[in-house]
Amino acid sequence: MVVAVAAWAYKTVKNDGFETVDVDTFERMIAAPDSIQLLDVRTEDEYEEGHLPGATLINMQDPTFLSKVDNQLVKEKPVAVYCRSGRRSANAAAKLIKAGYKVINLDGGIIAWQQQGKLIFPNRDN
Repeated sequence: MVVAVAAWAYKTVKNDGFETVDVDTFERMIAAPDSIQLLDVRTEDEYEEGHLPGATLINMQDPTFLSKVDNQLVKEKPVAVYCRSGRRSANAAAKLIKAGYKVINLDGGIIAWQQQGKLIFPNRDN
């Protein structure tokens, strides 16, 4: 157990009040959907190409992004956020932190997720 805690610490980077974590850490965090909200901040077209199962889509480039977040997410529950490569989600995470949310960002985005062999929905390999 102590090893797992130490490994977690090495896989986490603090940024402006939010954490950026690697794929394996992110996967463990989102494995309990009752304790975390999964947010995809890409465009609808990107989302349709493939997304993490259970993700809520709110395009961070939409001028009403924070309003939509406030209408669809619960402030008291942490938000796990991702995008294509990690840049937009880091920007979204900074906005969410300022709005009072606790945020975890996926390092490398869905590209890193897929490079690690993790599944996305819809699974077009079948």
